[in-house]
Amino acid sequence: MEYSGLYQHTNGAIATYLEGNLFCTVLNLAKPYLMDGREFYSSLIRLHILHHAVQEPIFGVGIMEELARHGYKLSAGTLYPMLHDMERKGYLFSVEERSGRQNRRLYRATDLGKVQLEDAKKKVRELFGELFEEV
Repeated sequence: MEYSGLYQHTNGAIATYLEGNLFCTVLNLAKPYLMDGREFYSSLIRLHILHHAVQEPIFGVGIMEELARHGYKLSAGTLYPMLHDMERKGYLFSVEERSGRQNRRLYRATDLGKVQLEDAKKKVRELFGELFEEV
């Protein structure tokens, strides 16, 4: 492949050309990409969910309230897809339980979820040691 140069679009995007074809956008100066907390906290939230699902059955509203106590404000539209994804990947399993006139889906950690949580704890412990070690 032969590099042909850079091109700046009127919207501020900078792209590269390889052999005369547009290859990829390198960056967009008009809309700088800033990571927000959600990208950093997403994995911490999953670990928090696993932690509680190992201890006892959890359900959507209950874990949402628990996460809120720790400063994670999640909507149902964020939490439930996360729970479904963790179940699909084999970290959680769920059963539907009738409570009065309502059905409630309860989640528990699977053996894989338990193993992943223990592995993550080691990594988090090491990372926290580095983040908070005194200089």
